Amino acid sequence: MAESTDTLIIFGISGDLARKMTFEALYRLERRGALACRIIGVAIDDWDDEALREHARAAIAAEVADPEQAVVDRLCERLSYIAGDYKRDETYARLAKRIGDARAPVFYLEIPPSLFAEVVRRLGTAGLTEGARVMVEKPFGHDLESAKALNRELLGVLEPEQILRIDHFLGKEPVMDILYLRFANAILEPVWNRTYVDAVQITMAEDFGVESRGAFYDAVGTLRDVVQNHLLQMLALVAMEPPSGGPADPDPIRHRKADLFRAMPDADPGRYVRGQYQGYREVDGVAADSDTETFSALRLTIENWRWAGVPFFIRAGKRLPVESTEIRVVFKSPPRLGIGGRMVPDSDELVLRIKPDPGAELCLLSKKPGADALQQVHLDLLFEAQVGDQPEPYERLLHDALIGESDRFPTLEGIEDTWRIVQPLLDDPPAVEPYAPGTWGPEAASNMLTGHGGWRKPWLSGE
Repeated sequence: MAESTDTLIIFGISGDLARKMTFEALYRLERRGALACRIIGVAIDDWDDEALREHARAAIAAEVADPEQAVVDRLCERLSYIAGDYKRDETYARLAKRIGDARAPVFYLEIPPSLFAEVVRRLGTAGLTEGARVMVEKPFGHDLESAKALNRELLGVLEPEQILRIDHFLGKEPVMDILYLRFANAILEPVWNRTYVDAVQITMAEDFGVESRGAFYDAVGTLRDVVQNHLLQMLALVAMEPPSGGPADPDPIRHRKADLFRAMPDADPGRYVRGQYQGYREVDGVAADSDTETFSALRLTIENWRWAGVPFFIRAGKRLPVESTEIRVVFKSPPRLGIGGRMVPDSDELVLRIKPDPGAELCLLSKKPGADALQQVHLDLLFEAQVGDQPEPYERLLHDALIGESDRFPTLEGIEDTWRIVQPLLDDPPAVEPYAPGTWGPEAASNMLTGHGGWRKPWLSGE
């Protein structure tokens, strides 16, 4: 673990991300006594320290129910502000003077990706990057070549371990729970392989549309927005080998994820379905002839000893019937039995739900009361009921950056590998197919699971 910082510098502190996420995360860290640094905001707005503090108070009031005034006051005492153009040397000269002899400063770039390289270069020219860490928001490139180009530019100034690439999904407590459920419970490991697993289904369904994000979304689409990053990172946690516990490997989780991505062949455009919900082209900011996908379904494979022959199915989309994010491990069915009506039993399933109401569900078969038949029974566990209040994703990742913990930040190699996996789908995409809002996307997405029992209906509380 690297050295903890005593100075956090946020570029773009006047923007939407800070207003909606960052100030709440800082408030939560302050409330639990986990914040031990000063905070310098940098933006182009003509503000002073007091204007930033008033902005912070308003942002916290909008996002936090009944904030504790004493906590807000303590946080605001940490804040100071520098107004300046990101492209002018004088901004960095004033920042250098303000930072002084800070210990392991953390620079958080909440700015457009097009500015990442220039800001980092100017930080380096000003002598501010030695011993520092730099956090950058997604998207990290828009395809494999742009990701490689950005990596080259950043590595011209920084060492790989200085760059922290944010994927807020990796800060979600239920996503982190995947590793602990897998590797801290010996009962799962013997069946977590191609001998017993038939398929893995990953679903990220949203029941709302693009809404006010039309211009942004039309240039991105579902594959870039959530599949290349969030969902492939979740897949890696489900499929990676156990992280070693020895001192010889200081970064075991990210190393095992890297091994997993290297074992994944490029995605096949012939096993990819793109959909667009009817009415999408009428959204403000969306091109009238747009072929951007609002739904993606794909089949991926892993060529290693554990998973050879097991398909990994991913679907994600907007204006679907429900809002739910889950991972479903579908086990192989046992043979026909001389009980339960002499039928072939259905498969057992383990569901890890990320959203809503994070939890785990084990679907098993038992005898149906009063009959020689089988019925499915569910053993459910809701994490919140067991472990209580949990850190929010940005709170978790920001704290990790401040204390020098890097496990939950994707590596340079991991970013490039996930782009490599989906690049054929960007180079040779199938035609986009329309689907009605409130349905599960194009019919072709259902046909993708022929021989594997079809897509399962997401597990929702009360069902």
